[in-house]
Amino acid sequence: MGFRENLLRKIRINELAARVIASLKGPDSGIHFDRQAMQELLEYAPYTYVRERDLDLYVLDDGGEKPEVLVLDNGLPIYRTDIQDVVLRKSPTVKEMISIRNAIKILNDSDVRVSKREDSVETVRRRCLENLDLTYRPEDIRELEIDGVASLESAYLDGVVEALTLFAELLGYRPPPSPLRVDHVKMWGRLEEGPGGDRRYGPVVLYSLVDNRLSLVTEPVSTADEGAAERLRQVARGKLPADAEGADVFRFLRRSVLEGPETKPQQEPQSDFD
Repeated sequence: MGFRENLLRKIRINELAARVIASLKGPDSGIHFDRQAMQELLEYAPYTYVRERDLDLYVLDDGGEKPEVLVLDNGLPIYRTDIQDVVLRKSPTVKEMISIRNAIKILNDSDVRVSKREDSVETVRRRCLENLDLTYRPEDIRELEIDGVASLESAYLDGVVEALTLFAELLGYRPPPSPLRVDHVKMWGRLEEGPGGDRRYGPVVLYSLVDNRLSLVTEPVSTADEGAAERLRQVARGKLPADAEGADVFRFLRRSVLEGPETKPQQEPQSDFD
């Protein structure tokens, strides 16, 4: 796969892991979790699926003395032991439970369990990413810009969102804090935590799904400054001018990736890509 496909895969992996972790922290986490998202996440990982008794197991032989075995249940435990030992501990028969030695293993698995729940999801996420080649050339970033501009000019919303999502991943941009959100406007920006709970957000890319309007605000906005926050919301609604608009925003993003975070937007329209 190429750079773009690998970056999309990374984004998807992180989204799935976040979904599973959110479900494990929810009020019904003891009853169910997002099993479908976890199964999809495991498809990206180098585990081998094994069905034993009533257990769904995912096994990884990474060269250690014992394999890594994940059990797909609410606890999502990962064990460092063999499959037979996991089956004994997680789904014992009546005959197996009669043994005192087995009973001790069944009641306490801490000797072989290496993680559970959120920690196990993070382990799987890392396994998914460890062999993913995310190196890129300047030409790869230029192609993202060209595709984004073409999607914007043809009002292909999904294409614009995908291009912006890829640039956001490269730059570490995140969705906005809740006080800055505007309905039907997608935002990506650099988020920095400040003292006393203050957060600074910016530069910010804003894309209106209503009228295919793409804009940029370069100056970080403090969530504690309601005036600045309202100005950002007004830019998002198209009521105030932005620092850059349209194709210039994609040029800014491309240059930010290749030249660094202190890049300034190009204000003048250009006929080709510099």
